[in-house]
Amino acid sequence: MTIAATAAGAGFDPDLRVIMGERRRLVGLAYRLLGSLAEAEDVVQEACARWYAMSRRDREAIESPGAWLTTVAGRICLDVLGSARARRESYVGQWLPEPLPGRVEWLGGPPGGGPADPADRVALAESVSMAFLVVLESMTPAERVAFVLHDVFGYPFAEVARMVGRTPAACRQLASSARRRVRVPGVPGVAAAAAGGQGGLVGDFRRAWEARDIGALVGLLDPDATMVADGGGRAGAALRPVRGGARIARAVMAIAGRAPGLAIGEEVVNGRPGLVARQGGVAVTVAAFDVAGGRITRIWAVRNPDKLRAWGRAW
Repeated sequence: MTIAATAAGAGFDPDLRVIMGERRRLVGLAYRLLGSLAEAEDVVQEACARWYAMSRRDREAIESPGAWLTTVAGRICLDVLGSARARRESYVGQWLPEPLPGRVEWLGGPPGGGPADPADRVALAESVSMAFLVVLESMTPAERVAFVLHDVFGYPFAEVARMVGRTPAACRQLASSARRRVRVPGVPGVAAAAAGGQGGLVGDFRRAWEARDIGALVGLLDPDATMVADGGGRAGAALRPVRGGARIARAVMAIAGRAPGLAIGEEVVNGRPGLVARQGGVAVTVAAFDVAGGRITRIWAVRNPDKLRAWGRAW
């Protein structure tokens, strides 16, 4: 049932326009927390269903529907993150966040929002890059929620504390711990994701791949590069990360050899230059990249078809 249908069942609600206006921000919050657009939309739907499950008197007593929905959505995400860890232990191969097409400006944050300490602010565009989402996966659920709410969406720790049911001091400590994870050497983070020249390197990678030029591929890859593929048991993919530029180049060449008629296009993946491979017009692989020092350092290749529904059939 959609939010509109839920609202219709509850009768006319003067706050409906406000709540619908919150949807983009709530989906953006939940996507960053969960790494899945489908789960994010489910969370927002559940939060709105809980709103309409209250009596009209109770709803009218809430000063800010947006703040109420954010609190509920954040708590639902905490529950989902807790259960997701168990599910991912049985996931076939490597789990990666669901990639999204385009610059994803629609996954925005609160208008005019800003954290208590602007120096801690993570740019909204950076916070949906694949590199950043992968770092979030290394955090505990509580760290992830406190960090995203404060450093990305700009909520003061006093508000974060009310949302997650902890003290402001505890939430401050959680966010601080999360920041240390972002800054760990060798872990892709904001600085790595923001490296320049990615578009040119990705274009060169596509051309070398299409030309079956393994030497050119090796030259574009950092010697210590890593490639992680997510097939989820639904599509062929390496079950473990492939490490080393030469090994990655050979693996990429093998993929091309097994997939005649593969069409590779340069597209924006989670706000950054990436590649999309299609067969018969259907996206079969979406690859995100991280660069440093003029070379490609990481490739994340999502092949699980359940995670490629947002990519449609055509460029």
